[in-house]
Amino acid sequence: MPVLHVSRHSLFSPRLAAAAAATAVLLALTACGKGAAPAAGAGGAAPPPPEVGVVVATPTNVGLITELPGRLEASRVSQVRARAAGILLERLFKEGSDVKAGQPLFRIDPAPYAAAQRSAEASLARAEANAAQAKALAERYKPLVAANAVSKQEYDNAVAAQKTAEADVGVSRAALTTAKINMGYAAVTAPISGRIGRALVTEGALVGQGDATELAVIQQIDPMYVNFTQSATDVLRLRRAMEAGQFKRASGPNAASVRVVLEDGTEYALPGRLLFSDLTVDATTGQVTLRAEVPNPKGELLPGLYVRVRVEQAQAANAITVPQQAVTRTQQGDTLTVVEADGKLTKRNVKISAAQNNQWVVLEGLKAGEQVMVDGFQKLQMMPPGTPVKAVPWKPSAPAAPAAAAAAPAPAAKQ
Repeated sequence: MPVLHVSRHSLFSPRLAAAAAATAVLLALTACGKGAAPAAGAGGAAPPPPEVGVVVATPTNVGLITELPGRLEASRVSQVRARAAGILLERLFKEGSDVKAGQPLFRIDPAPYAAAQRSAEASLARAEANAAQAKALAERYKPLVAANAVSKQEYDNAVAAQKTAEADVGVSRAALTTAKINMGYAAVTAPISGRIGRALVTEGALVGQGDATELAVIQQIDPMYVNFTQSATDVLRLRRAMEAGQFKRASGPNAASVRVVLEDGTEYALPGRLLFSDLTVDATTGQVTLRAEVPNPKGELLPGLYVRVRVEQAQAANAITVPQQAVTRTQQGDTLTVVEADGKLTKRNVKISAAQNNQWVVLEGLKAGEQVMVDGFQKLQMMPPGTPVKAVPWKPSAPAAPAAAAAAPAPAAKQ
């Protein structure tokens, strides 16, 4: 009788298939549940508010500094001229050196003036002799006229001759003084102390013939003057603001202090002081001329140099300064953004005056203690309007790293 073999897989395959299907459905549901939980959690939590940099408005007295174009000028300038005519014999100074007042500079041939002086001395001696003779004659006639030994007319003539002789003595003395002065002009001396330039004539030249020949120029460069101009409109606006009490005149030891900025952009180390403001306005340019005095002990400043002048003419009381990037300037006015205590942003119209060290001086529209938004504007472009922010203290950006450092390769990552 044949034996029938039945496989265990054939008997239990339907039951195993059903169990496998049930297990797969259970695993799928479990996986879906686990995946859905994080998604729900992410959708329920609100994102943190964006951080923005702010500065706190702090009132203080701010000096209003105006930068104007100017030009340097020597405080004293003297043209050395020949006051005596003659041949120039010798130059007694070194060109470009510093000279003192009274120092000999040139020597003109003194021979003609020495002869004129001797002639004047002789004329004076003759006049004095004549005066002595006339005086003796008048004194001799005086007792004789009392005794009627000489006529009164002769005595009067003797007295008149005495006075004439005394007048001739005065004329001769004046002529001698003139001769000595002309003799002194032969030695040309420095009228002021300062720095002398190049000689404008050479030895052997005929000078002072018909006019006072210019021989050299001496300039006193310590201190220096700086002349600069300011618009008459700005001057009037500043005066009106002072009269209205918005500004006050600069006071204290550094009142109306002046700083000179050289052509290369560097600021001269020593401050100057404002001397005066011109009373008239230039009809062609509408500018008012101002002058300041700047010390120049080392001779670093030279006459004729064009500079920029920073002058503090007034002070704004209880003014607030904010970085320039915090203010938006349009034709409709100036605005900035204030961060309220609840993190809301508020646009604020302000009135600004001038820029000081990359900051605007705010005169109106801002209160002490308010937080002014300076940085973080780009973050809010992707946010819906009315999104609250988190205010953090603003820090100025550090200067850019050198190109070599920027180009240096980054360190290799650890494997």
